[in-house]
Amino acid sequence: MKIRDMLHNDTVTLSFEVFPPKREGNVEVLYATIGDLIQCNPNFISVTYGAGGSTRDMTVEIASHIKNEMDQEVLAHLTCVGSTRDDIRRILDDLKDGHLENILALRGDPPKSEGVFIKTEGGFGYANELVEFIVEYDDFCIAVAGYPEKHTEATTMADDIENLKRKVDAGADFIITQLFFINDHFYRFRDLAIARKISVPIIPGIFPLFNYSQISRIGSLCDPDIPSPLLEKLYKVRDKSEEVQKYGTEHAIRQCEDLLKNDVSGLHFCCMNKSDHVLEIIRELSFTGQKADSSDE
Repeated sequence: MKIRDMLHNDTVTLSFEVFPPKREGNVEVLYATIGDLIQCNPNFISVTYGAGGSTRDMTVEIASHIKNEMDQEVLAHLTCVGSTRDDIRRILDDLKDGHLENILALRGDPPKSEGVFIKTEGGFGYANELVEFIVEYDDFCIAVAGYPEKHTEATTMADDIENLKRKVDAGADFIITQLFFINDHFYRFRDLAIARKISVPIIPGIFPLFNYSQISRIGSLCDPDIPSPLLEKLYKVRDKSEEVQKYGTEHAIRQCEDLLKNDVSGLHFCCMNKSDHVLEIIRELSFTGQKADSSDE
């Protein structure tokens, strides 16, 4: 089923992001985690694509398994990095053969050895070009990325919104945002997008912290603004993993409660191939998939 058909005005989608394990032997552990997550009745599971296309084949294999063996809808990530048009066409053939209908089209992060994105000869330099190519290939449902705090390479927020507009105009059906920890950033981003006549659904990306070392890692990737009170709490218990997870989970619950009161199209959890903290969040939210009725507040 195409995810665009799930995005209705009266519903809130639930989805989780997982990534292919670095060691092939861990794939059964990943499937067990996904089995736990499926207990929450998500609308779809997204499967990432390693930097530099490092997990390309595994992404397709895992996405196909989730769809065909676990009977769960999937959003497969696809990037421009290291791929020609012919490479992308072959991947689209593989996705279609695996009965996969949904793609998150990304420019992608370069390999660590390169540091900056370099367009592959015969390939694509921007996500909107990839979206256009997918649209021409077949009728996939296409998602693209949005950045509530601006993409690190964008000069201004206005420039970043213009880039988002190009991706949507190229044929994107919906947007999933980069992680953020302060909801006002998301609301401001959503208002700017609407003002620019971007009318497709925007799903916020949620990252529940459960390990103190994650702070520096995500900071190097997208440098999100983290509330000072949360940072102070986490620093005090940085060597106590259970306490870190407790505070990270509590913040995610409050964040999601507020988002659900403010007419979001869905909640998309980056769960880092873990399920226990995400399951706790969903239980606390009593998630129903129905948008809050403002008349009841």
